[in-house]
Amino acid sequence: MANSAPPSLPPLLDNPFADEFFADEATGFYVHQGNISITFSSARVDHRSNPGPVSRVVVGRVVLPITAAAGLAVGLYDFLRQMGIDPAGPVPNQSAH
Repeated sequence: MANSAPPSLPPLLDNPFADEFFADEATGFYVHQGNISITFSSARVDHRSNPGPVSRVVVGRVVLPITAAAGLAVGLYDFLRQMGIDPAGPVPNQSAH
């Protein structure tokens, strides 16, 4: 008889040197060959003039298989709800772009 139990996940190893970045927004999404690419951007000021113009600059991309991206979306939604934040509503103290 085949084992019907779901496979267990391997242990998670923390990497204190893993890259971390801040983004103001998820700027775009793209599907290619079974993967979702999420592009993140942040507002940056060009201080060569005063006042400096503000531009949205790409700060990073995350590429996930579709099933992992779906898990991320559900997990983030559930986490926001647990924190008392309505994912479908306006975010307190943040203006829309």
